[in-house]
Amino acid sequence: MKQKIPGIALCLIIAAAATALVSFVPILEVVGAPVIAIIAGMVIALFYKNKKTTAEGITFTSKKVLQYAVILLGFGLNLTTVGQVGAQSLPIIISTIATSLIVSFILMKLMKIPSKIATLIGVGSSICGGSAVAATAPVIDADDKEIAQAISVIFLFNVIAAIIFPTLGGVLGMSDTGFAIFAGTAVNDTSSVTAAASTWETLHDVTNVLDFAVIVKLTRTLAIIPITLALAFYRMHTAKKMGGSASKVSLKKIFPMFILWFICASLITTLVNAFVTGGALDVCTNIFGWLKDLSKFFIVMAMCAIGLNTDIVKLVKSGGKPIVLGFICWIMITLVCIAMQHVMGLL
Repeated sequence: MKQKIPGIALCLIIAAAATALVSFVPILEVVGAPVIAIIAGMVIALFYKNKKTTAEGITFTSKKVLQYAVILLGFGLNLTTVGQVGAQSLPIIISTIATSLIVSFILMKLMKIPSKIATLIGVGSSICGGSAVAATAPVIDADDKEIAQAISVIFLFNVIAAIIFPTLGGVLGMSDTGFAIFAGTAVNDTSSVTAAASTWETLHDVTNVLDFAVIVKLTRTLAIIPITLALAFYRMHTAKKMGGSASKVSLKKIFPMFILWFICASLITTLVNAFVTGGALDVCTNIFGWLKDLSKFFIVMAMCAIGLNTDIVKLVKSGGKPIVLGFICWIMITLVCIAMQHVMGLL
């Protein structure tokens, strides 16, 4: 652990700076601290010379701290509340997720895009951006370069969506509920969802759109569980097929145990909210809020580590096809979301 401290400390400092920058410059909330951290890491990597000293800690942060972040994310999910409010948007969520995954698979074959990058972009675009990439990357054994490419592509269209969707929703004549569902299902990252919903509330002088949009977004987040488990079982099946006997395949190495801890965290949150009352509930809520904030900070640290391990020059040179894939996924998700809302009478 002693050898990891310098690298972890470096990621901690950069992550703290990125988080502080977003706090002091509100307009940067559209971009989000994770994206700022990964960009800062890439830029620093161009000039940073003392890589041997920090290499182990940076790798630990990009892998293990990322998994810890996903586990802690579960404490922000009350399954009962998500189920009650999210039921209305569930058909749209399922449709958009299926669309993104199918499109990414088809384009992966047609454009000969590496399967791991295509998977990360497809899952990240359809579920919840950086959090979905964070949960999926260890399951499919994606490296830092692949994670950085996926995050960069998703970030690009997140920002565009946060800027243009409030205007688009107005042009389409969406209701407040309709736009909340639209923002929650067609925008990927939580920061961009909140930015779009907050802009709508300001433009139309209304309230509760932000809360509804975030709950719809949390419902999408739950899709991390079946998607990552399905990918894990597929990887196990492939490993057995390639390696021969099942005894050669380690369930512990392939199965994403941190996802099970994520489910446990969500169940704890749900049970506490269901059975604990009074002052004890307030204490638990505060603790869960703190753990959720810690999860967000861990994601920022992990993104910084991924940036530090990424060659930005190679990333730019090889980024054309992933950007096209991300763009088509984004457009298809938007169109399917609007079409489903029209069919269901939710616009």
